[in-house]
Amino acid sequence: MTTSQGSNAQDVVQALLHEAAAITAAANRLNSASVDKAVEILEQCQSKVIVSGVGKSGIVARKIAATFSSVGLVSLYLNPLDALHGDLGVVAPGDVVILLSNSGETQEIVAMISHLRLRKTQLIAIVGKVDSAIGKGCDVAIDAGVETEAGPHNIVPTSSTTVAMAIGDALATVWMQRRKITPDEFATNHPGGQLGKRLTLFVRDLMIPIDRIAPLPTNAPLVTVVEELTRYGIGTVWVRDAQSKNAIDGLITDGDLRRALRSHEPAKWAALTAGNIMTADPITVDGDTLAFDAMKKMERNNKKAISVLPVADVEGTVIGILRLHDLVQAGLAEQPAEDN
Repeated sequence: MTTSQGSNAQDVVQALLHEAAAITAAANRLNSASVDKAVEILEQCQSKVIVSGVGKSGIVARKIAATFSSVGLVSLYLNPLDALHGDLGVVAPGDVVILLSNSGETQEIVAMISHLRLRKTQLIAIVGKVDSAIGKGCDVAIDAGVETEAGPHNIVPTSSTTVAMAIGDALATVWMQRRKITPDEFATNHPGGQLGKRLTLFVRDLMIPIDRIAPLPTNAPLVTVVEELTRYGIGTVWVRDAQSKNAIDGLITDGDLRRALRSHEPAKWAALTAGNIMTADPITVDGDTLAFDAMKKMERNNKKAISVLPVADVEGTVIGILRLHDLVQAGLAEQPAEDN
């Protein structure tokens, strides 16, 4: 069994190395003039990019289209079969069309070229043979040819699709560099990813509105503090005296309560008040602050984690409560620091 597993692992390694070598060979073989022209066409595109292919090339085309859209250049996949039966209507003058075919002779794509020309599009071919019908029919052809596929018998598209995808990715990244796409711009297209969340989520999006949590006076007894912490179930309450000129006098978290009980003898618990338990004059954060920046404020300081931040407006009035727990749930951190 061990020998078989070792053999399987080695076969996987060889397949990976085969595909890596195919990408390297394609990179070394690229025609600079062709690549420059393809990049220039994409850079000058003022409309959208349409990517098309059949079979496995179609799957790669979908991925390339998704990559271009993710970096800010509107792109979509067009099925050649559907294109010839009505879907050519999505193609507009000024579009750039990228055609994928390992053989360079895919009939459905060859049949599309003349119709794409009538629509005044510019055509880029990513093909296994640049002197093929598709390669010759486009404004520029990029060589994505491979000597052999990675699988046995040289019949399953593996290395060829890997090379085509790598070329598509490379074109997208170069376009991104030329257009000087910033992380902020990239994040607007990836609001669900961690980078997107870090650059687009604000404190106001994650805070608990303060009108959901009634304040406690500083003289509130321990039993009231416990009751209020239990009633709201969010791990914190805030403290403000009716006569106080401050927007907020303090915060009490579950951790503050535990620390207060540990530091006082049980016989003295009944005398404890909110003012004895709270963290006075807590650090506040503005609602328009990026949530990720607020999270950095909560990083451990003197071995104590800040698990809750009051949110204040420009006048210093508390408008909400931001919890580290909510930042973690939003995907901005791996895990929360314990409040103990």
